[in-house]
Amino acid sequence: MARRDSFNYFDAFVKLVGYSCQAADLLNEIVTNFNAGKLPEKTKEMHNIEHSGDFERHGVLRKLSREFITPIEREDIMALTDSIDDVTDTIEDVVMRMYMFNIQGIREHAIKMTEIIVKCCNALKQALEEFHNFRKSKILHNLIVEVNVLEEEGDKLFTEAIRHLYVNCKDPIEVIAWDQTFSYLESCCDACEEVANVIESIIMKNT
Repeated sequence: MARRDSFNYFDAFVKLVGYSCQAADLLNEIVTNFNAGKLPEKTKEMHNIEHSGDFERHGVLRKLSREFITPIEREDIMALTDSIDDVTDTIEDVVMRMYMFNIQGIREHAIKMTEIIVKCCNALKQALEEFHNFRKSKILHNLIVEVNVLEEEGDKLFTEAIRHLYVNCKDPIEVIAWDQTFSYLESCCDACEEVANVIESIIMKNT
């Protein structure tokens, strides 16, 4: 029987990815209902989400430093915790760049890429809700594959977005700003895929 005060790392993973989902939803709201005048306010709102995620991450690592017995290897707990935190950080980076580059209007490809980021984060949340049952789960593998497929869609959209930007935009400052912003959007998909890869690696090591 588990100790009554034992820490549930699987629940902690779900909490952590919940902040990633919040960040993705906020990013989606920003680009879908874009208002350049509200970017400073939205940047602060995004930072609050990222800060809450950091606080949760530090709590996991503090607990890990004091425990001798863990449900999976300590290095794997650290790797998964850090990779989930990276998703939230990378989403915040998108909004920071939009603010720093003084983005004044949204390009259609950004909306599509953000929709993929939301789907990636939701799939990761479902995967991590199922992760505690990874030895018997019948759906976890499919959720990992879903994230990989979405990341590939994000790569294709990124290529199209950059091509469209350089062919059609004549303002060099706008080109520079959106080149960087699209790169950070694509990095969000990469960060989500990394979480899926870590989950898959842990499953392979423990089954």
